[in-house]
Formats: sequence, C-alpha cells, structure tokens
Amino acid sequence: MRLHELLGLSDLKLHQVVAPEHFDPVIRWVVTTDMLDPSRYLTGGELVLTGLVWHTGPEDSYAFVSSVAKAGVAAVAASEGGLVPDDLVAACREHGLPLFRVPADVAFATVTEVVVRQLSTARTSDLKAVLDRHQRLVESTGPGGIGPLLDLVGTELGMECWVSTASGNVLAGPEGLSDPAFLAREFLIARRLPHYVEEYGISLLPVDSDSAARVVDWFVAVRSDWQTWHPERLALAEQLSSIVAVERARSDDRLTGSGILAQEFVRAVSEGASASDIAQQMYVIGLPVESRYIAIAAAVSEDVLRLGEVRQLVRETYASPMSAVGITDGEVIAIVPADEDLTPAIERAVGALSPGLTGTGLSIGVSSLVASRDIRSAVEEAKHARQLAARRNDDRYVVGHEELATLVLLLAGVPDDVRRMFRSRLLTPLADYDDVHKSDLIATLSAFLDTNGSWTKCADQMHLHVNSVRYRIQRIEELTGRDLSRLEDRVEFYLALRLS
Repeated sequence: MRLHELLGLSDLKLHQVVAPEHFDPVIRWVVTTDMLDPSRYLTGGELVLTGLVWHTGPEDSYAFVSSVAKAGVAAVAASEGGLVPDDLVAACREHGLPLFRVPADVAFATVTEVVVRQLSTARTSDLKAVLDRHQRLVESTGPGGIGPLLDLVGTELGMECWVSTASGNVLAGPEGLSDPAFLAREFLIARRLPHYVEEYGISLLPVDSDSAARVVDWFVAVRSDWQTWHPERLALAEQLSSIVAVERARSDDRLTGSGILAQEFVRAVSEGASASDIAQQMYVIGLPVESRYIAIAAAVSEDVLRLGEVRQLVRETYASPMSAVGITDGEVIAIVPADEDLTPAIERAVGALSPGLTGTGLSIGVSSLVASRDIRSAVEEAKHARQLAARRNDDRYVVGHEELATLVLLLAGVPDDVRRMFRSRLLTPLADYDDVHKSDLIATLSAFLDTNGSWTKCADQMHLHVNSVRYRIQRIEELTGRDLSRLEDRVEFYLALRLS
C-alpha cells in the first residue's frame, strides 16, 4: 500500500507531522520497536511504530531517525501519551522521513492489525491479477505447469500449496507434504469440501468437483485453516483450484493423437487383429514389441462413474508411463508394459481409493504377464477376471490372473471321475452334435467366450454371418440347458473348455 492510503484509514486517526516531498513511498510491512538502533531487523519499506522508550534527548532522536532512514523504511509512527518530541520532528524533516503521530487512545496493536489487513488485501488483489493472467495463458496457449504457480502463491501469501490426486500421488508443490496417503483418504471421506485436517494444519480444496467424481478428482492442499480466511483469500484459493482444473483437463489424452491411436489399438486387439497387425500398431504408438505386457479390464455396474472416469482411475493404478488405454464394449482396457505381476500394486492403488468407490460397482481384472504376441489372450484373460470380480459381494474390486487360475486348479484338483462328469455334463452334448452334424458348436462356444459374448466379433473370428452365430449359440443353449447371457454359465463353460 502507498503512504497516502495510510491517511485514508480513518479508524486509526493518524496525524501526519512530517509529509514526504514529491514522493509516495510504498509500505511493505509493519514493525514495532523500542530499540534506539533497530536497523539490523529492518529490510526496507516498513512502517515503524515506536513508543519512544529509547528517547532521552535530541541526540537520541537523531540517532534513531538516522538508523531507520538508512535502512530504507517508508515512515515512522510515534507516540508518547499522544505526544511527539519536537527534536524527533526536526530529525525526520532533516532526513526527509515521513512521520505520523498516533493518538493516545489508539493502540499500536490496532495500527498493526489494520495495516496488515490492508496489505494482505492489496497483495491478494495483486496476486489475483497475476492468476487471471496465468489462467488466460493456460487456456489460450497450452499448459505451463502448475509448480511455478504454487510457488508464487506460497511466496506472496505465505501459503504452502500442493496438488495431489485422490490416490495420494502428489503432482506439484514443495518437498515435505506430511502423509499424502492420509490426506488423500481425508479428501475422499470428507462430508463436505473444503475440509480442514487439524492433525496437519492443512485444508483440502477440490479442483473440479462440479464435473468430476471425487475418486478421480485432484485436490489442492494448503497449509492453513480455510475457515479463518477472509473472503479475498478464499476467492483466490478457489481461483487457484480452477486453474489447476484446466491443467487436470489437459491430462485427459483421449482426444490427443496418442490417445486416439491407443484407442484404435485396444479396439483392434479386442476384435481379434492378427499378430502382425498388432505388432505394426505397437510400432506406430511406440510400444516395444520385445517387452512383456499385462492387460487390465475395468467396468462399473452403476452410473456413479462414467467410463471416461474409469479410464482415468485405471491409469492411476499403475506407474508405467507407456501404455495403451481404450474403451470397448462397455469396458476400459489397458495394455501395459511390465517386468513383473502388477496385481499387488493395482490392489494397493484401488484399496487407497476404496473410500470413494462405494456404490460404483467397480470391477477390475488383471492378466498374467505375456509376450507381445500373446496380448490378445491377455486381454481375454483380464476380461474373464473382471467378470469374476463383478460377481463378488464384498469390497474387493480386483481379481488377478492367479485367482482366475486358482478356479481352474481347484476344479482340476477334484477326483478324476468328478472332473470327467463336469466336462461331460457341459461339453458331451455339444461334441456328440458336432460328430453327427459335422458342425463346430464347441469351436463357436470358445470363440464366443473369447470375444466376451460379442456376436459380431465372434462372427468375424469364425468367418460366419452373425445369424449363423446366433443359431449356433441358440443350439448350444438348447442342448445344454444353459443360458449364455448369464455370467455363471459362461464361467462354467470357460472352465470346462480349459480342462478339456
């Protein structure tokens, strides 16, 4: 704030004794002192309040004014029972230093509070203008990164800020954020936002609560209690969140060139593309053919999450920067380069998000580790695992390939006669029909399950008309008494085919 604005604070009733000549200094802060030479504690631009305890005569006034003028203060406000010595006035005039008299009935604490509030409001207004420019820049020219923006807020307003995902992945901010996983959980379970976490003195603000489910939203963590903020600071924090929301929107790559290519690759794999076509597309999108891969399938049974949000959630569950993620037939499919089984890591990531997953009907399946030539089989394995996850009635959302294989092993571990009876009950009617009519019911059943019950994909894979596939599936259901629209029956057929 400028010096002339100090006189406009009528509540303080300050009387200007020495006015500046031809300049209007900036007041940066307020300091109260009773030292004769406080210069070592001054950095320039301060309004210095003094009760004149140091004053014993004219020589003290000269020494005091000389020291504060040399330090570059903006002005002095003094009072000794509402009076100011003439020698102090003379010293200030000699050094060209503005001087105010504080009335006896106005406490220095009141002066400090009022001036600091004005300074804070002014700095907030200045910073808001900077943020306005930054937001226009972000929206018009592309992402500039939110790290420098958080540094600016921290420097100007003394508010340490971080940006984190709902899973606890800190995206930007200074070192030293306490327990990001705990803060992320607090964000997910808070009844309303903003939310103050008293244990760490941190407020949590949503980034995009109007258009994103909380479990896939980001949040801004601020080391301050938002309940104590004045309206200007709260408005500033909300604007900061809106700028971060722009950056969050930019992180969705579905409409970028790479995102579109990944979508096409996932669709091609799911629809049974040949190994050579898969290898060619992998080269185009930058997935190394020599790497090993796992596949992830995910879906929801409720409308709480959109598939685009499920896609974001899936990308949060693994750390690989290279992957192909797409949406096909109501499922999100991710194909991820990996050196080891990712099921435990995915289970941990989903577990961290579990407070925000209630009522979503989320189900996730994870395949085993395969060579690139077997990506298609990995996708099918992940789909089967996801279907088993969807059948659960507990709060476990993930089924890994080992658990899927355990069902086969479990059935394989029963006595041979029981295994034969299980296979025979399901497949013998089909095998007998194939022998008599020279048909391919068992092959059609296998292709139908491999294509996740898609009539069109099964027809393409079998080189048949869709109506022929429908006829064969109808015949399978008639011969076995099963309904292939039911997951339970599909799983039993899947197991029988695996054991045959």
